[in-house]
Amino acid sequence: MVFTLILFALVMSLTFHEYGHGIMAKHFGDLTAEKAGRLTLNPLPHIDPMGLLMVVMIGFGFARPVPTDPRNYSSRWGIFFVAAAGPMMNLLVAFFTVNLYSLGLQMQWPLFMSEAANWFFVYLATINMLLMLFNLIPIGPLDGHYLLPYFMPRKLAGWYLYYNDRYGHWVLLSIIVLAIMGVPVFQHVWEIGRAVLRFLIII
Repeated sequence: MVFTLILFALVMSLTFHEYGHGIMAKHFGDLTAEKAGRLTLNPLPHIDPMGLLMVVMIGFGFARPVPTDPRNYSSRWGIFFVAAAGPMMNLLVAFFTVNLYSLGLQMQWPLFMSEAANWFFVYLATINMLLMLFNLIPIGPLDGHYLLPYFMPRKLAGWYLYYNDRYGHWVLLSIIVLAIMGVPVFQHVWEIGRAVLRFLIII
């Protein structure tokens, strides 16, 4: 039961993440995701078989990246905001989830009083924080590697992009392999996420 709830929470979190990318791309004039049927909160079009298998194996995985075409963006900042939209969507989901759960407990609504509800809402909020923080790491294809160059001098940004394109995915793959082998590489990110989560509660 608990595993099913956690699996559902993670799949929904990944779905909201990819939807965030797609809706922001549309805002900047790119309809690629919409035409591909990816501008939806239905998790099925977003599921990646290998990513889902990783969810089952190590409790963390990935979805199919939403297709976008930066050539269609109406601003040079399109890349930045489209990349940031995924993690920010996870932040919004975490904020809404933790405050809805807090309100439900205070009002003593029956739906929120069970142990299963505690598992679901706490994990849904925490998983979204984990996805937000992990995707902001500027290595490999993670969203952070699109964001960091905007804060760097042009020459340094060029070097960073060059070396990340060549070696970043290997670094990320190494982290994933270590996690599969049982090394708690996500533990610190998880703890940071839980710590930050407390500051999102306003109810």
